[in-house]
Amino acid sequence: MMVWSSWSEFWKMGGHAWFVWGSYGVCAALLLVEVLQLRAGARASLHRLLRWRRATAARQGASS
Repeated sequence: MMVWSSWSEFWKMGGHAWFVWGSYGVCAALLLVEVLQLRAGARASLHRLLRWRRATAARQGASS
């Protein structure tokens, strides 16, 4: 268990702050990238589905 006597000691993390906070930063950045990629993929899938729906509706209208 680590106990810090001040906030500055907490932020320094016993001399390992660059590793600890850098790890948190990389993890947060990767999570953000993941969320953005998921949103882009969902948006692309929706547009692809709408294009397919319009194309099938146009084909059905032309064959009638």
